[in-house]
Amino acid sequence: MSVAQLENAHIITALVTPFKADGEINFAALPKLIEHLLAHHTQGLVLAGTTGESPTLTHDEELALFKAVQDIVAGRVPLIAGIGTNDTRDSIIFTKEVAEFGGFAAGLAVVPYYNKPSQEGLFQHFTAIADASDLPIILYNVPGRTVAQLTVETSLRLAKHPNIIAIKECTGVENLTYLIEQAPEDFLVYTGEDGLAFHAKALGAHGMISVASHTHGDAFDEMFDKIDSGDIKRAAQIQRQLLPKVDALFSLASPAPVKVVLNHRGFDVGGLRLPLVAANTQEAQVIIDQIENHHLI
Repeated sequence: MSVAQLENAHIITALVTPFKADGEINFAALPKLIEHLLAHHTQGLVLAGTTGESPTLTHDEELALFKAVQDIVAGRVPLIAGIGTNDTRDSIIFTKEVAEFGGFAAGLAVVPYYNKPSQEGLFQHFTAIADASDLPIILYNVPGRTVAQLTVETSLRLAKHPNIIAIKECTGVENLTYLIEQAPEDFLVYTGEDGLAFHAKALGAHGMISVASHTHGDAFDEMFDKIDSGDIKRAAQIQRQLLPKVDALFSLASPAPVKVVLNHRGFDVGGLRLPLVAANTQEAQVIIDQIENHHLI
């Protein structure tokens, strides 16, 4: 497995995990949702990531989810498994297990949370994971959720590792710019901030790992296509129209807002597991109104 599997994956959806009313995974809801995503320009899927509520999934649930999605996708797009924790040893064990499980283009390893490691600690954490298996690793830098943050310097240092192939960067335009400019040519930079999709792609990023692609995959695809063809004016117009919708999809702790919209559209993804809570009636109506009643041009 190599970076080549992600060559055509510019819009990767961080898949929500559907739940039943009793809190169990609703595997029956997956086929309809996944087929919809693939029909609307999702070119890869992240399973058991932040959007998939991975902190509340058990080990066995994650493996069952992996199997179910692999059966549905049947190799049509690359799959990425969430494999990172704040425990390096546990992350290594799971990375090896996912590699043996098979069927994944890469593993997504989040910056360790709560521990607050130093930059050297972060470097050693990711290096140890990447050394442990032949499963390619994607760094996931999301300081808004983890408190700890990979600096550009540490990310670039890690990008030299032959088994670290990409980064999902959830910081600002400045860091994206430095990463895109200075990383090795075969190192893929994705924004994890849907509101920066235009900026990232225009700067030369490979694409996005997205929540909003659950609902607006067509618009992101058109925007990327217009950037690639040089129609920056139209691409910028799409970005301006998308931004209020992205803001609505992150108006509460994700994935609560996107689950509101998906349930409204009939995908039966259910609620959230504590400590996350679903949107209340008033919050849900505001989200639905912004997403459904303010149409893109």
